[in-house]
Amino acid sequence: MKAIWNGTVVAESDDTVVVEGNHYFPDSALRHDLVVPSDTHSTCPWKGEASYYTLRIDGAENKDAVWYYPDPKPAASQIRGRVAFWKGVRVEP
Repeated sequence: MKAIWNGTVVAESDDTVVVEGNHYFPDSALRHDLVVPSDTHSTCPWKGEASYYTLRIDGAENKDAVWYYPDPKPAASQIRGRVAFWKGVRVEP
């Protein structure tokens, strides 16, 4: 699977976990040179507290387009160490 934004592959992996229709990529598959940490957080009742990254590519910014659960609840342990995408990031084979 590939995650693509602004014509750039931001993550690529054959090892994704699908939860609620979202592909969670291993953190190691994310191009960390294209993201900056965000102060945004949100809470899911069964997954826990999410943190976010903002994508920055060629001067364009996509705020909070990448999310992850640094310490997911036990029911969501399969997404520990993984990231997912939204806000116009295409995920495709």
